[in-house]
Amino acid sequence: MLNVLLLTILFLTGTSLQAQLIEADTLQVTQQLTEQDAEEEIHSPRKATIYSAILPGLGQAYNKKYWKIPLIYIGFGTIGYFINWNNENYQLFKVGYQHLTDGNPETQDYLKIEAVRRINYDVDNPTDFNNLKNALSQRQDYYRRNRDLLIISFVGFYGLNIIDASVDAHLFDFDIGDDLTMNWQPSMIQFDNKSFYCVNIRFNF
Repeated sequence: MLNVLLLTILFLTGTSLQAQLIEADTLQVTQQLTEQDAEEEIHSPRKATIYSAILPGLGQAYNKKYWKIPLIYIGFGTIGYFINWNNENYQLFKVGYQHLTDGNPETQDYLKIEAVRRINYDVDNPTDFNNLKNALSQRQDYYRRNRDLLIISFVGFYGLNIIDASVDAHLFDFDIGDDLTMNWQPSMIQFDNKSFYCVNIRFNF
């Protein structure tokens, strides 16, 4: 009777210990998976892309590439400045052209243009009138084209900011340590009872 009781106690103890070990292993595996998911979530290229799409430079901050943020805003600021400058000149020449060709002697905003004042066109002279008309039309088209190209450049720079953040996020965990090396050294090999000089190259990953 005593032997049966001892065997029962040992069996129950072993079963309990085995259950605890299984539970501990399961908890450890679950914790490792959770940490792995968290790490992948921290360095998510999708997040970096969305952040940069919402606010330029935010994806770079997410990737800890803080030095790129001033460059991004300098680029946007420069392009924005020249868009505004070309648009102002376009509007000036556009209004000047309209005032020259509307037949109203009281609308003379073309006289505000420095180049027109410097050349001193005589609008009552048909030759001067046509020359001024062509000049205003050409300059209007010139500044409008520049403005439109800069707007396209602005959109392209915005897209480049998003691509940069996404690529940096993909390479965030890329190993660039000292173990990634290539070593080479001269050596000699024997082939068919002959010696040959060669170079051994070794890659470390």
